Amino acid sequence: MDGKIKRIGVLTSGGDAPGMNAAVRAVVRTAISFGLECIGIRRGWQGLINSDFVQLDGAAVGHILDRGGTMLYTARSDEFREEKGRLKAVATCKMLGIDAVVAIGGDGTFRGALDFSRMGIPVVGVPATIDNDIGCTNYTIGFDTACNTAIECIDKLRDTMQSHERCSVVEVMGRNAGFLALYVGISVGATAVLVPERELNFERDVVERIRSARLAGVTHFMVVVAEGAGSAVEIAKQIHEAIGIEPRVTVLGHIQRGGSPNARDRETATRMGYFAVKALAEGRTNLVISTRDGAIVETPIEEALQMKKHLQMDRYEVLEAVGVSKPHV
Repeated sequence: MDGKIKRIGVLTSGGDAPGMNAAVRAVVRTAISFGLECIGIRRGWQGLINSDFVQLDGAAVGHILDRGGTMLYTARSDEFREEKGRLKAVATCKMLGIDAVVAIGGDGTFRGALDFSRMGIPVVGVPATIDNDIGCTNYTIGFDTACNTAIECIDKLRDTMQSHERCSVVEVMGRNAGFLALYVGISVGATAVLVPERELNFERDVVERIRSARLAGVTHFMVVVAEGAGSAVEIAKQIHEAIGIEPRVTVLGHIQRGGSPNARDRETATRMGYFAVKALAEGRTNLVISTRDGAIVETPIEEALQMKKHLQMDRYEVLEAVGVSKPHV
């Protein structure tokens, strides 16, 4: 490579997130504005191995801003984890004349991007995951829409739980992080929220909170469980054994990934996509585009993968203070 980037590839990898299409659109249209060509790589890193691509112009991304999912499809690739697979991907880049890649996804996507960059292909990462667990950025594309999807579902569920005076245990996604669960739990006024970052004391965190609510006159209870904190089914069994009530379990699952991205995710994805291409056009590579205090910043991929993101436990204090009415004395 002569160092001058003329054609870039863009891919989405890992779990899909609302706003990925908006990021792809921004990458393509920004590339065009900088005089660059853009190739869409379908099905993530595996697409580079298989030479699965589509040429993209402004018209090709003209009606995807409001669409959930990803027009480029997404996949996880065990083959790309091996050097043999990455060499095939490098060969695809050489054949197609791809000088650099914008990779949209989570930490698994960025680990692949780091390995790929070490093979001589410049990369820039754009964080998109509903888990919001990327250490180098305050916000990841898809989180807000996923929260609102979960909130809408739980609000509807609460209507029937209240009508039947029941306890509901709802499991939300988030992998090994509790950001989604805690944000949603506060927003729906949950009786209790269980997150992996806080060691569970079942008597304190669940039983006593339900008892306090019941003594205050509440007859329906909402327990939100992050998938990384345990099984909603098992939590429901423990509640039944400890208190005698029979909870209903709802696992929201992949419904949280779908739907039209909201304003925050469209706007953030568009800005991140723009700055990803701008960095490449100006010669800065092997970065993750991040947000900090509302501003777009660049973090070297290797450094980004070493950074840890901690759950803001003051939000848990808020939940404990306002989530359950105290018994009348």
